[in-house]
Amino acid sequence: MSNAKPANRLIQATSPYLLQHAHNPVDWYEWGSEAHNRAKQEDKPVLVSIGYSSCHWCHVMERESFENEEVAKVMNRHFVCIKVDREERPDVDQIYMEAVQAMGMNGGWPLNVFLTPDLKPFYGGTYFPPAQWSSVLTQLHQAFVNRRKEIEASAHELTQHIGQTDTRRFVQISSGDELPLTDLAQMLEVLEAKFDNTWGGLDKAPKFVMPSIWLLLLQLGVSLKNDQAHRMVNETLHRMTYGGLYDQVGGGFARYSVDAEWFVPHFEKMLYDNGQLLSLYAEAYRLTPSPYFKTILTETVGWLLREMQNPEGGLYSALDADSEGIEGKYYLWTWREWHEALGTEAGLLAEYYQLEPEGNWEHGASILRPLASPEEFAKERNLDRAAFLTQLEKAKRVLLNQQHQRVRPGLDDKNLAGWNAMAAMGLTDAALALGEQSWLDQAEQVMKFVSLNLMDGEKIFRSWKGKRSPTEGFLEDYAFVIAAFLKLYQGTGHEIYMSRAERIAQYTLDHFQDPDDGYFFYTSSAAEELIARKKEIFDNVIPSSNAVMARNLLHLGIMLDRPVWVEMARRMVKGLQHIIRQEPVYMCHWGLVMAELVHGLAEVVIQGPECRKLFLEFQRHYKPYALWMMSTSGSPLPLFQNRISPPGETRIHICYNRTCQMPVTRVDDALPLFK
Repeated sequence: MSNAKPANRLIQATSPYLLQHAHNPVDWYEWGSEAHNRAKQEDKPVLVSIGYSSCHWCHVMERESFENEEVAKVMNRHFVCIKVDREERPDVDQIYMEAVQAMGMNGGWPLNVFLTPDLKPFYGGTYFPPAQWSSVLTQLHQAFVNRRKEIEASAHELTQHIGQTDTRRFVQISSGDELPLTDLAQMLEVLEAKFDNTWGGLDKAPKFVMPSIWLLLLQLGVSLKNDQAHRMVNETLHRMTYGGLYDQVGGGFARYSVDAEWFVPHFEKMLYDNGQLLSLYAEAYRLTPSPYFKTILTETVGWLLREMQNPEGGLYSALDADSEGIEGKYYLWTWREWHEALGTEAGLLAEYYQLEPEGNWEHGASILRPLASPEEFAKERNLDRAAFLTQLEKAKRVLLNQQHQRVRPGLDDKNLAGWNAMAAMGLTDAALALGEQSWLDQAEQVMKFVSLNLMDGEKIFRSWKGKRSPTEGFLEDYAFVIAAFLKLYQGTGHEIYMSRAERIAQYTLDHFQDPDDGYFFYTSSAAEELIARKKEIFDNVIPSSNAVMARNLLHLGIMLDRPVWVEMARRMVKGLQHIIRQEPVYMCHWGLVMAELVHGLAEVVIQGPECRKLFLEFQRHYKPYALWMMSTSGSPLPLFQNRISPPGETRIHICYNRTCQMPVTRVDDALPLFK
């Protein structure tokens, strides 16, 4: 006889997170009309439990409560229970996360929210230990039966509160178009005050990477001619890779560090983090072309293509923190394992990675933790630099092979449109910074996958896992897909990418923009109507979709000579100008757009048979305030008009706001023409 547990209706889901719960005794529903209708028909409250596949405490709560037969009976008897993958339905997560925070509780996952039958929230929280969870279920059932009017009044009031858009709360309409250089100086001053001068990053723990902050500081360093801004970035990018946050053996970054020293990570690896970090390290490499940054880029791309790519060319979403039920076990080394793997070379490399016989972490295991780059370590120990680097590379191959014999962390193998686009942008930036054509080919392959499997014309769908989910993409997906096509156009010169970016941008304007204030809703006008339609304003680890969209409009507006789109971007920034300059940590991607508006973007048009060669030569230089266009023999795009090179000659045109310098034919002659 089979011992398999009977499946609930989540067995039909495509989300790996929902499938993890498909054999719970809880009578789970997916988010949708079936569950909503049942709640109304039976007049029952709704429990919405939200998480994601690589969430450690989500697994813990499932094991302790959702797999418990007695707890499940209470849940099934008194509630309509809905499981939501926050990565597939960020719109649902966004609304109910805000509701829980408005109740005065900390947000996080798992997020457990209790709703009236008409989906209005009245109670919620994050992780509940088993005894507390059972008590909460009983008390809320009794309250719903005995204090129904009070609950409904409270839920209605809370729904009214979360229905207010962030633009109504935070946008200020100011007169004039001025965006002064002093705004950039104020942002730099705020970021300097929050900087951790010992360990890099922001001066707090846990430490999230927030790539847009460091991209912004790179650009501010140029605009303000400030070396300190670049020093902060350089220090942070080194320090982040000297601890467990960076996978020293296989490449790639974990989601965050629990401490201020980047030592102990939360070991899950997210596609969106690593895509953005490729762009960040590529930009830093252009500014400071160090061999160490090249290594980080090469190893991270290696991990991405080795472990995260599906057979169709798309990229998976995440790797779990846990393996064999232990967080980080896949990446940890005991003293014995280390010496068995590396033999006579174990001692020096244990010194380099700070391994200890009793372990530097839990259960006698160690997190690999160099406190210097290999080049610096070799210099300090008077080692032959080339020989030590060769020794280290060989050891990494041995250790990686050993890791592959272990039980691997769980893989979230769904493919999300916006996250794939972020990774394609990172691959493009890394390819151009290091001159790796194969990585650019991979970026094109990723966006080909998105086009074939997650798009229907200009309409984007959120998720694919063997088949496309019916959920339309969110503003995040549209904004990043546009940005990725724009990046690929600039990196390849293929006009099909510009055409796609333009068409999707127009679709986004038609279906997401609020004509009342010019900002964009998170959901399409054709999407399911929830209790609130939100606008995402503030940056998080994933930048604000409105900020990304503003940047798209600015870049497209310049490259397609559409002043109306440039003005839309300017107005979006102007409305939030006061918060951007005062709170750049939470508005860092907006800060990038503001910096581009203040500094001005160079329109770089390269035309002629050697355009590709000259473009790649430019990519060795850090020129963040530039938009790139190239063609061997002319183009119908507006910025190519009246810029014809003589036969056989390739000319470089550097222009600002439609005003051009005399064309030149050498990159060295063009570089002084940039602001």
